[in-house]
Amino acid sequence: MNPAISTTPPGVSAAPTGPHARPAARRLDPDLYGDDPGRARRRGSHRRRWARLVNAALGAALDLLHVLVPVDCVCCGAEDAVLCSACARHVRNLCRRPFRAEQESPVLVNVDGTSRLGVVAAGPYRDELAQGLLSFKRLGQWRLAGVLAGCLSKAVRSAVAAQPGYYLVPVPTSGKAYRKRGFSPVHLILLSIRMRHLLPDYPTLPALKKVTNTHAASTPAWWTRGIADMALAGATGQSVRKRATGQKGLGRGERARRVRGTIKVRWLWTGRLAGKRCLLIDDVLTTGATLAEAARAVTAAGGVVCGAVVLAATRPPAYDSTLPPATYSVPRDSIKK
Repeated sequence: MNPAISTTPPGVSAAPTGPHARPAARRLDPDLYGDDPGRARRRGSHRRRWARLVNAALGAALDLLHVLVPVDCVCCGAEDAVLCSACARHVRNLCRRPFRAEQESPVLVNVDGTSRLGVVAAGPYRDELAQGLLSFKRLGQWRLAGVLAGCLSKAVRSAVAAQPGYYLVPVPTSGKAYRKRGFSPVHLILLSIRMRHLLPDYPTLPALKKVTNTHAASTPAWWTRGIADMALAGATGQSVRKRATGQKGLGRGERARRVRGTIKVRWLWTGRLAGKRCLLIDDVLTTGATLAEAARAVTAAGGVVCGAVVLAATRPPAYDSTLPPATYSVPRDSIKK
């Protein structure tokens, strides 16, 4: 190269080459003002003593935390992780294609087969997604909210088809379940979505609350079943098993009777839902009784229920994930306008 010919770009002063090259010069022309190729880059410990001390302290604190509060993967049992990377990848794979799920919920379908409420599910309620949801709700593994938030936000985007003007209304949990868990699963997932700015154009309206089921309390079926259980226990000599207070394992009629009149709008939100296009958000869809009750409460307050989005939906064996990908496709009109 002729030393009289300058290779510096016009308007830029010459910069030194070698290991002491300036960062601005390297960004300008990394090939001309790059690092010395004969100089090895640092791959070991930090050069500064305080940086090495901080790195060692962080590692020791993390090891101590794993000893004091040991955690295992809720799906495969791997150590030092609530949800390992492989199981998290399986969860995201189950939720890669949101689908319409209201046809499998008898409460949400009319007699002629039309849908009363459009529901989009992030994934099927099985495998790692079901195990993660159960651990999140029953075992208090609140750190799973990050993975579940990504799946739910993807389902919401598929439902609204990038159209603004929707408000997310979470389905509330009962007071007894809240006191037992210490948090509301749906509200915590939506909080994670808001903190990560996954759905910045769709605000959350926590307008619903759970109240006592007056219809269930007025019927004498609870004490008649108790007398029958005690009579059967006296005849067989077996102990009376405590009945489950949740809805798991209940039929369509029993679920509808339990949730009738249990969801109302908070008095602070009585006039703030009028005219707003609302999307109901829930965790698991089974018979659809809870979503139907929530839609009734929002409609009574003047809100426009455009549909619902759930994290998982229970599906019959005919809807296994081995079907062609077109089975999971979400149409453009996934939410009724």
